[in-house]
Amino acid sequence: MLATQPPGHRANLVKRILVIGGYGGFGARLARRLSDAGHHVLVAGRTIEKARAFSATLVNAEPVVADRRGDLDAVFRDCRPDLVIDAAGPFQPDLGSEAEYHVPLACIRAAIPYLDLADSRAFVTGIVSLDAQAIEAGIAILSGASSVPALSGAVVRHLSGTMDRVTSVDIAISASSRATAGQSVATAILSYAGKPVRLWRGGRWTQNWGWQQLRWIDLPVGAGGELHRRLVALADVPDHDILPAMFPGRPATTFRAGPEFAHQTLVLWALSWLVRWRWLKSLAGLSRWLRMAQSLTVRSGSDCSGMIVAAKGFEGGQAIEGHWTLIARDGDGPEIPTMAAAILAEIILSGDVRPGARHAGGLLSLHQFDALFSRLAIRHETVSRKITPLYARIMGDRFSALPPSVRAIHNVCGDGHATGQATVVRGRNIVARGIAFFMRFPPQGDFPVHVAFSERNGVERWTRDFGGHRFHSVLSKGSRGLTERFGPLRFHFDLPSHGNGLEMRMTGWSLLGIPLPLMLAPQSRAREWDEEGMFHFDVPISFPVIGMIVHYRGWLKAQE
Repeated sequence: MLATQPPGHRANLVKRILVIGGYGGFGARLARRLSDAGHHVLVAGRTIEKARAFSATLVNAEPVVADRRGDLDAVFRDCRPDLVIDAAGPFQPDLGSEAEYHVPLACIRAAIPYLDLADSRAFVTGIVSLDAQAIEAGIAILSGASSVPALSGAVVRHLSGTMDRVTSVDIAISASSRATAGQSVATAILSYAGKPVRLWRGGRWTQNWGWQQLRWIDLPVGAGGELHRRLVALADVPDHDILPAMFPGRPATTFRAGPEFAHQTLVLWALSWLVRWRWLKSLAGLSRWLRMAQSLTVRSGSDCSGMIVAAKGFEGGQAIEGHWTLIARDGDGPEIPTMAAAILAEIILSGDVRPGARHAGGLLSLHQFDALFSRLAIRHETVSRKITPLYARIMGDRFSALPPSVRAIHNVCGDGHATGQATVVRGRNIVARGIAFFMRFPPQGDFPVHVAFSERNGVERWTRDFGGHRFHSVLSKGSRGLTERFGPLRFHFDLPSHGNGLEMRMTGWSLLGIPLPLMLAPQSRAREWDEEGMFHFDVPISFPVIGMIVHYRGWLKAQE
């Protein structure tokens, strides 16, 4: 276990700390923080003039020439630091190869504890490969001591404290336009834009795409608490691997990020398609242009940055959501990525971290950040609420009377999945086949079935996978009961129930919001029921005159 004292809690604990990249964007802030805590800071970098100039602004600091890819053995031998902090990366995606672990390996050879601010997914999660060597050297090697995964992991632990299982975690960070990204951070963002990003969703790994999946978030950035909307997009971070493995229930985890101005996010989103379509290999070469574009908005934006973390899950069978919001004003947002490193540096130097190599995702608690937050224009708050699943909101008291197997399928909160078997029969005439193709219904046959459920703001998305043949629909509460959307088509259903299950009876349909005659609607009387403790379904779909389109039936078991 780690100690819980804040940085600077031991006035006599003065150590020599070498900060690689110590005059850079994050490194300079961290070096100043460590200097203010009374440590002797070795400001290291490739340019002695820059290191010397910045060291002159600190108390008890000295410049050091050090290239994170160069001969560090000689540097460590000459400087004799008590701790090495790499504040210069790696921020860009990499393979976690031994070459990329050049700095921590040098620390292991010199028996010097190591800490970094890396957010490279492969690097941070792969640091455990050095565990045996770190234990033999008797030192701690910690990676990811930054906003992710150290702070984000602490927040999710805080939000999920009473949950029996966590189903989903959504994280978003939006930086002030005045917090322009450094070269390495800009390169990191561009390197995964349009590239595959692996996410844990619906009980299995899925492929998604960097800097896509746009979403608006609301931040209370105004002095009066008014909400400002920010546009964020999918970013690739260690949390996507770490959080599903850390919490019971293996929560689906998504991290998004974005600048203050939506048009900047949209431009990068548009360019990401060129990489996804393989028209371009990568956008990494545009990092200099990205920094120039950001610099043009420095004076026109606000000084507010924000971070949001939402965790959903179950506590004693009740669906709940915890929501944490942080707002940093007065340009203090860029201080946040350095805080976990400052806290962990003190704990490492006090000898309260066992030897070994691991990521920082589960090492800190949220209250350990409070002292640092309180010294700046940073405020955070946590709210929680109970969630009533979609079918329970529509059916009311009748939902609790359903058999457990049926309730389990519809007890959707955040993310979930079910598996089973199904038989599919397809219509044979050409019109029926054309409609089935348009709706992406599965072909005829027997298939293993996987259904992924995702819920946001009470709206559910069901993705059905029949042996690799996927189609999805979006379910929501309408004025006439349940509404199910397939692309531009919306179908409205009543949900009559009986002792053993429920039915879906169509009451109307529309195309692009335009009501269509019910007499021309698809004929479907879907049924769900319990049979020997197992959820069963029977879904026939046909059209007047045309006949049967598809008929699928089978069973599912909800997975926890």
